[in-house]
Amino acid sequence: MNVHLHNADIVVMIALALLGALLLALRFRPSTWRGIVVEAIAANAAAIAAVIAFEMLVA
Repeated sequence: MNVHLHNADIVVMIALALLGALLLALRFRPSTWRGIVVEAIAANAAAIAAVIAFEMLVA
């Protein structure tokens, strides 16, 4: 199980994370900085998991 991340994969991770953060912000409308940070971390973790899952499916 060798996962090789390239520049395009990192760009996709960033795009998915930003989209996820935007969708979470629209859905839950956090009012504190803690809520915003938790949403950003959740969106980043989901984006990384999505790209790694796709890499594993393609490999």
